[in-house]
Amino acid sequence: MAFAPSSTPDPSPNTVNAQATATRKSADESGRLTGTQSIERALLLLREIAAHNRTGSRLLDLATRTSLQRPTVHRMLKCLAHEGMVQQDPDTHRYYLGSMAFELGLTAAPRFNLREIAHPGMVRIAEATGDTVFLTQRSGLDAVCIDRHEGTFPIKTFTLDIGMRRPLGVGTGSLAIVAALPEEEIQTIINSNQPRYEEYGVAGGTLLTQAKKAQKLGYSIREAPTLAGVRSVGHSIKNQSGVPFAALSVSTISSRMTEKRVLEIAQLLKNEARLIERQLNNGM
Repeated sequence: MAFAPSSTPDPSPNTVNAQATATRKSADESGRLTGTQSIERALLLLREIAAHNRTGSRLLDLATRTSLQRPTVHRMLKCLAHEGMVQQDPDTHRYYLGSMAFELGLTAAPRFNLREIAHPGMVRIAEATGDTVFLTQRSGLDAVCIDRHEGTFPIKTFTLDIGMRRPLGVGTGSLAIVAALPEEEIQTIINSNQPRYEEYGVAGGTLLTQAKKAQKLGYSIREAPTLAGVRSVGHSIKNQSGVPFAALSVSTISSRMTEKRVLEIAQLLKNEARLIERQLNNGM
């Protein structure tokens, strides 16, 4: 019985090699994508743990806030714990940042000398007001308290711990940063952080109104949404490109923060913010 020759020729060696190369390239790209996703998820977990480091985070909390599956979160936490990036309290089973995260932060600190530049100004503000001064820096859609200096007034208002991370717009210094941004970016930040604001007693619409008020005043002012009887004033700090990336703020009990004193503190903050900006522009 005769068979007709196949109409599809056998692939040449060059074709086979090209196909094999393409297959390897596709697999390699897939592997890189998976690796990138893993890194992004690990960093997302670290940011969430940092944002709640004072009270710690349960596995369920982290899975809910990151929208990741619990087995995935558990697996990644085990890896991060093994590397010292996170640690779990044996009694409460809550997760906190680990010693390695602290060590990496200490190593990185000399590269980012905003704290060093701002410190003398913070001391001057604290001495002039007697109240607590905070230095906040933007980190993507978040703001992080990177320094704090206490005044002499006996009633302390520690609205922020150093290293505390919250959604951008929560907190007076953070609000000052948002208010100094372009309108389109402000709306993008509010829309992106909207699901997270509820935890901090902040509504997106209210935040937008406060940002517009801060733009008119030239400084931010608000009652702390989670701390009754506390009032704060903030002023943004711009980098060498004129982009707001940090802020100084003062917090105290509301009875001390009269309207006259608000104006005085706002001027102090503005003066020190401008001095910091000049030092940054001079490359200090």
